[in-house]
Amino acid sequence: MRLSWILACGTAFTLIGACGGLGNPGPRHVLILGDSISIGYTKTVQEILGPDFKVVRPMQNDGKRMENCAGTTKGVAAIDRWLTLDGGDWDVIHFNFGLHDIKRVHPESRKNSNDPKHPNQADLATYCDQLTRITDRLNTTGAQLVFATTTPIPQGTLRPHRDPSDVSLYNAAACKIMESNAIAIDDLYAYALPRLGEIQKPANVHFTNEGSIALAEQVAQAIQAARKP
Repeated sequence: MRLSWILACGTAFTLIGACGGLGNPGPRHVLILGDSISIGYTKTVQEILGPDFKVVRPMQNDGKRMENCAGTTKGVAAIDRWLTLDGGDWDVIHFNFGLHDIKRVHPESRKNSNDPKHPNQADLATYCDQLTRITDRLNTTGAQLVFATTTPIPQGTLRPHRDPSDVSLYNAAACKIMESNAIAIDDLYAYALPRLGEIQKPANVHFTNEGSIALAEQVAQAIQAARKP
């Protein structure tokens, strides 16, 4: 069986991958890594995929609230811990980093900033370096990897400040990294952009309940399409 992925990341391209049966019997073991956008869709993804998939994501210390995986800076520091969750041995890892990387932070305190003149949490070069390091580590797991592009940022005053144009720059850079590693891309940016007014909260990076459900449907489809080589 062969699977074609059409990726709409700046320049569309097609990745052809061989798909075979999973290495492990029983439910497919899935890890979701991402920020608050993924927190918003994880529960619905679990419900859509049902008992044939065991979908896991990092949790906070209380075991009740989902952990925000934030940007690549945290990702580099925490990736080994995340990969050991639930015994590891993942069939599919669906991951995203970007929304926290592009937010503005105070140049000295590194705390969130509303000043558009302040630097990104991770500038583009740092983002590429750190995302590459995370991707290299994920590649060692033998799991089928799926990278989700960062969802659009609406116009308007956002706190902390994020520049909508940064999303395209960071997504394009991420797509190049994924293409070089033959990693499938779940282009949530391309899906959300034409319907942003319907599914995203006004002047907010987060989505309405209906919007999170819509994203969950896209993510579930990407996970279902993935197979462990």
